[in-house]
Amino acid sequence: MQRLVACLLALGASVAAAEGWPERPVRIVVPAPAASSLDVVARTLAEKLKDAWKQPVVVENKAGAGGMLGVDVAAKAAPDGHTLALGFNGPIAFGPRLYTRMPYDPARDLAPIVLATSQPNVLAVPAAVPAASLAEFVAWARKQRAVSYASVGNGSSSHLTMELLKIAAGFDAVHVPYAGSPPAAASLVAGETQALFAVAPALLPLVQAGRIKLLAVTSAERVPQLADLPTVTEQGYPGFEALAWNGLFTAAATPGAIVERINADVNRVLQLPDVRDAFARQGLIAGGGSAARFKTMIDNDAAKWGAIIDTLGIKLE
Repeated sequence: MQRLVACLLALGASVAAAEGWPERPVRIVVPAPAASSLDVVARTLAEKLKDAWKQPVVVENKAGAGGMLGVDVAAKAAPDGHTLALGFNGPIAFGPRLYTRMPYDPARDLAPIVLATSQPNVLAVPAAVPAASLAEFVAWARKQRAVSYASVGNGSSSHLTMELLKIAAGFDAVHVPYAGSPPAAASLVAGETQALFAVAPALLPLVQAGRIKLLAVTSAERVPQLADLPTVTEQGYPGFEALAWNGLFTAAATPGAIVERINADVNRVLQLPDVRDAFARQGLIAGGGSAARFKTMIDNDAAKWGAIIDTLGIKLE
């Protein structure tokens, strides 16, 4: 009986906390630089959520350490839902298998709230690379003495997707990690690197300017926004699929009712036609769904890519 009373009191306190939430401005920490795809997602959500929450929603960019610097802020924040992080594959699902040590344990220290967006990676190369298809790029890369590829960070989907392609296609390239997609894309333009897997938003202006070109997309099927871009699968590598995703997280001890409140409000925002259209123009697929569904997706992604990480023998300090 005492245990039941204690549970009921705890539940009542959680519901009361959610009803009074937020009591002050809410911070969304983005573990990537301004103008990155994560930044676009966070600022789009923040603009709508400030009206729903009647409080400012402040986006703070904190790039570095493969996304772990930004995610760690939420993991160590007060468990009251006022500090969120827009986490992604690397520092959430891949990190525990990639890094010898992390400043947080994703499963223990973070509460998944909601999937924000997902999107395939695209393979980009400098305009000067003499390749108009994936097959031509692979043939060119095999003949080079030194090929470098950029990524948006150690342990990211950008990083692991190229490692997977290297194994599948049989060519070698040196990994050069950057803190987010803008500097990684800039390295292509400068000729410092010769290839990059990343999500499309930060790359499209450079494509339109003729400074880089896209050779493939990593989804199972072509995406409507890039209908002329063939998949890796249809260019000779059956079953090759790699999706990047991002979503909101908060400190693990945050009351469940607050997590549910944030989840419900974000789901409503993600259904708004102007938000969905804005994401679609950037090649992003609006997410949504329950916190439990998001956690299951993370667990499945960790199992799939964890096996690949172990097979490739990738370990990062």
